[in-house]
Amino acid sequence: MINNQKILIAEDDLVSAQYLKLILEESGYKIASIVDTGLEVIEQYKKIRPDLVLMDVMLKDKISGCEAALKIKHVYSDAKIIFLTAYFSDEMIEYAVESEACGYLTKPYREEEIVATIKLVLSHKYSEKKAPHNDIIELHNGYAYHIQSKRLFKENKEVSLGKKALKLIEVLVKNKNSSVSNEQICSFIWGEERSDCTIRSLIHRIRIVVGNDIIKNINGRGYEIITKK
Repeated sequence: MINNQKILIAEDDLVSAQYLKLILEESGYKIASIVDTGLEVIEQYKKIRPDLVLMDVMLKDKISGCEAALKIKHVYSDAKIIFLTAYFSDEMIEYAVESEACGYLTKPYREEEIVATIKLVLSHKYSEKKAPHNDIIELHNGYAYHIQSKRLFKENKEVSLGKKALKLIEVLVKNKNSSVSNEQICSFIWGEERSDCTIRSLIHRIRIVVGNDIIKNINGRGYEIITKK
């Protein structure tokens, strides 16, 4: 069966990419492009606007698949991305969740699993999320946090962030105009102590999307949300 749904493959291994291409074309899908770097997948997404991206977590340049996904979803909140990886770990899964992936496939690939996952993701309809108009905390540089829905917006457009990233912003907003310690952050997000590196990594992923615009580091005390002046 042939359909008009376009798939973009971002895979650092050409053999694996060609194998995916063969399986998907035999199942009736159109492969719009194959790329092997984070920069290319971002550029090709903007150019092609595919229905789905198969995104390898590790790509050939300095932009990982997770970082590329965050950048794409920052602009195109309805983007559908399935992560591909040979390395199965809790940290990798957590990173994929933060990037709001629609699916997660491990190598070596199983043909039936690939086709079933893609069919499920492409058949799912995503409704546009609209921001409520009350309980708004205005932040720096046009950002706004909606307390009731626990979502972040910029100029009335939702910013795509993972659950833990939004929980971090939530605890900072709840304590606006004061710093929040690493211990408070860990307790609110994970319910247990985590390393400072884990917190820095989470904030780094937020800054990939929003830049340095809304969270500042208070030396020796933690972090603080930057509100509109």
